[in-house]
Amino acid sequence: MTTIVYILVAILIFGILIAVHELGHFLAAKACGVTVNEFSIGMGPALWKKQKGETLYALRAIPCGGFCAMEGEDEDSDDPHALYRQGFWAKLVIFAAGAFMNFVTGLLILVILYSGAKAFYDPTITAFADGCPLQGENGLQVGDKLLSIDGERVYMYSDVGLLLGLNKDSTFDLVVRRDGEKVTLKDFSMEKRQYTDQNGKPYTGYGMFFGVKEATWGDRLANSWNGAMDFVRLVRLSLKMLVTGQAGVRDLSGPVGIVSTMTTVGESAATVGDAIADIAYLAALIAVNLAVMNLLPLPALDGGKIFFLVVNAVSMAVIKKQIPLKYENYIHFAGLVLLLALMALVTFSDCLLYTSDAADE
Repeated sequence: MTTIVYILVAILIFGILIAVHELGHFLAAKACGVTVNEFSIGMGPALWKKQKGETLYALRAIPCGGFCAMEGEDEDSDDPHALYRQGFWAKLVIFAAGAFMNFVTGLLILVILYSGAKAFYDPTITAFADGCPLQGENGLQVGDKLLSIDGERVYMYSDVGLLLGLNKDSTFDLVVRRDGEKVTLKDFSMEKRQYTDQNGKPYTGYGMFFGVKEATWGDRLANSWNGAMDFVRLVRLSLKMLVTGQAGVRDLSGPVGIVSTMTTVGESAATVGDAIADIAYLAALIAVNLAVMNLLPLPALDGGKIFFLVVNAVSMAVIKKQIPLKYENYIHFAGLVLLLALMALVTFSDCLLYTSDAADE
C-alpha cells in the first residue's frame, strides 16, 4: 500500500473514533433527558440531514469526526432539559460517556483480534540459559510466574520486556508466584548478557525462557482486557516521563507521526491480513489513548469539564455559589487554543523528523 492509502486509513480511523466518542455523549444525553439540537457524523457541508423530534441528524462531507450539540452546553438556557440544568450525576455520565465509548471500542478491537488466537505466551519461567546467574534458592526459579516488576503489574508476557526495559540501573523489585505463594525479591540484580537461546542462536538478554499456554475463551477475553489495561498504563507512563523530563515534545506523535508509524507497521507485515491486524491493533491503542487523554483534568477536554463539575459541586456545598458558565467557557477556550498550538508544534516536529529520515534514505 502507498503512503496515500495509509493517510486515508488514518483519517478513517480517527474519523470513526471521534464519531464513536460523540455517539457516547449523544446516547448518554438522550438517556439523561438532555435536549440534543444536532448529532452529526463528519464535518463541513451537510450531505444528508433529517429532523427527528428536537434533534437534527446529519451526515457531513468531511469524514473526520462529528459532534453532538446539546442545548445549554456553551451558554445558559431556559430549557429545563438543557445540559447545565441537569444534576451532578447526569452531567458526569454525559461528560465521561465519550471516553467510555472510546475505551470500549479499543477493547472490542482487541477481543476480535485475539478471538482466533490458539495460544499465548505466559510470564512463567520455564527454563534458564546456561550460565544464567539469576537462578538460585535466593533468586528466580523454574515455575516462577512474574506478577510485578518495580511495582508495575505484569498483565501479560509482553509486559516483561517493557517493564525490564524501563529500569536503567539493573536492580529490580520483583514479585513472583511460587508454589501458590507470593515471593518478593527486593533489590534483585539483573543484567543483560550474551546467552544462547533454546535454538542454539546467540542473543543478548536476561537468560530467562518463558512458556506458551493453549488459549481458552477465558484466556482470550482476559488478554483482551489486559491489553487494554496495558494501553492505559502506557499513557500513564508516557505522561510521567513528560512531567519528569525523561521525554519531550520530540517524543510525542501527531498525525504525521501516526501515519508514519502506520506505514511502517503495514509495510513490515508479511501479508495483507497481517497488515490489517497490525493496523487494527494500532487503532485499539489509539482508541484507548484517546479515552485516557480525554479524561485528563485539562480545559477543553472532557476531564476538564468533569473537573469544573466537581469544583462547582464543592463550591455550592461550601459557599452556595458556582463559577459562572461564561468564565468556565473562557477557560475551556483558552485550553483549546493551547491544545491546538501543542498539536501544531508536535505536527511540525513530526514533519522535521519525517523529512530528516527521508533525506537519510
